[in-house]
Amino acid sequence: MLNKNILHQVYKEEIYGAYKIFFGTLISESRLKIINLLRKGEKSVSEIAAALKLPQPAVSHDLARLKRCGFVKVKNVKNFRNYSLNEKTIEPLMGLIDDHMSEYCVHILHKINVEKHVK
Repeated sequence: MLNKNILHQVYKEEIYGAYKIFFGTLISESRLKIINLLRKGEKSVSEIAAALKLPQPAVSHDLARLKRCGFVKVKNVKNFRNYSLNEKTIEPLMGLIDDHMSEYCVHILHKINVEKHVK
């Protein structure tokens, strides 16, 4: 969470720019799939690509964005780079998002699906 003193020092444009970067990272379906896969544990690029049936270069690109924005951490293990979720911030955030979605958003999907079947 941004400290109030820092908020007062930072220009509004910078804050909204940071919001755009943060939420822009989450807008990608493949990055969301990677995040949810990593919630189950540490994985290499090839393990992620295989599990999600995505091309390895695309996974590497998404992981670079996730790493740059602090969503994932990477560690070298022999010849592999293993990725894990940022346990300090992203892991608890995803739990909050799950709670929010189940209470406020899932019913919207159900309504959309019912409307599709009625038409």
